[in-house]
Amino acid sequence: MERYKVVIYQEGMLGSLLLGQSKINPVRFTEFLNKNASNGWEVVTMEKDIRRMLLFFKREGYVVILKRSAS
Repeated sequence: MERYKVVIYQEGMLGSLLLGQSKINPVRFTEFLNKNASNGWEVVTMEKDIRRMLLFFKREGYVVILKRSAS
């Protein structure tokens, strides 16, 4: 039996408000993935997602689907 979880990973709003668009920080995203991997989660798939924020600003994010064996 396997367990799944869906996580939406995105950076904070401050970059979007100051720069007009917020992109994912690769170092923080790597830390996020490694933290979940150390807890037994494995990435099944991920999808890039651009979301509007406060009508004029855009914020980049990823929808990440993780799985691990249920114990």
